[in-house]
Formats: sequence, C-alpha cells, structure tokens
Amino acid sequence: MTDFSSTGMTRRGVLAAFAATALAAAPTFASAAGFLRGAGDIRRIRMVSPRTGERLDTIYWIEGEYIPEALKEITLFMRDWRTDETRVIDRRTIDIMAASHNLLDAHEPYTLLSGYRSPATNAMLRARSSGVAKNSRHLIGEAADLRLGSRSVEQIYRAALACNGGGVGRYSRSNFVHMDCGPVRSWGR
Repeated sequence: MTDFSSTGMTRRGVLAAFAATALAAAPTFASAAGFLRGAGDIRRIRMVSPRTGERLDTIYWIEGEYIPEALKEITLFMRDWRTDETRVIDRRTIDIMAASHNLLDAHEPYTLLSGYRSPATNAMLRARSSGVAKNSRHLIGEAADLRLGSRSVEQIYRAALACNGGGVGRYSRSNFVHMDCGPVRSWGR
C-alpha cells in the first residue's frame, strides 16, 4: 500500500475512517434489491470462522467502488480451510451476503461454514453426503454456507430470497443457509 503522508496513513486507512463515519449516517435499506443496485454509501461484511478461529469485519465497497484490499481479505477468509487454497470470491455473492445481513438487521457476524471449496474437498464431502453438488458453486468461488445465532434458518433464507440475486438453499437440520450468485432458484426445508 502507498502511504498518503508521513503519518503512515494508507489509502485503506483513509477509506476505513471515512466509512466509519458514513456507517453511522448510512440509510436503512427498505429492500435488498435497492442495495444490490448500489443504493447507499457503503457495503460491509462481518464473519467468523469456527474452523480457523478467524474474524472478519470489513467495508468492501464505498461510494460505488469495490476496495481491492478488502476483497482480497474476504477471499483469504473464505478459503478452503482444509487445504488452505483460495479462489477469488465473486463480488455478487459477497453483495448477496451483505444485503441479506442488512435485511435481517443483525448485529452479530455470520458464521461461515463453507466458502470456496477445492475439488479435493468437494469430492470428499460428496462421498459423505448426497447433498453436495458435483459441480458446486463453491468450487468456483460463487457460494457460501452461513448461519446466524440470533436468526433462524427460515429468517436468513427469506432475507436471501428477497435479494433475488442467485441460489438460496435452506438446510434446517444442519442449521445453515446456502447463498450463491448463480441462477435465481431455491431449495430445501
């Protein structure tokens, strides 16, 4: 990163400081569709990973522009924890996740159960469960399996459906919701 001044302030630091003040003044969004069209000044994603113990709380979009450093952080966070492999996470999936979280008016971070999956991990999971797709969107960085302790699977599912941005799967028995930026579709109980 390039320093802006002798104080060591980076571009990301300046943007984060701006975003922190914008966050308090940001409007409440009436619908995810407006959010996905660019309504509002910032987009933020918060997640924890029980597998790695890591936490992520980042503003990844400000005033119509994605922040490359934040997108790299999200990609690293959503890596295949079994193999430590990464694949760029599709911005549309991140937007759906953030819009759903905003619609839920949740203050806690998502628990990320699965982001990117390597082919080896996906094959291993398929051998254990019939519910894992051979050509899963996880393989191409377009999907996430998420939960929130303060919201039910049904609530998260309905919020993701309201985004009308891709696939939404409800896995009530396993207590998570799948979100992806593929064709609009839904499934599960």
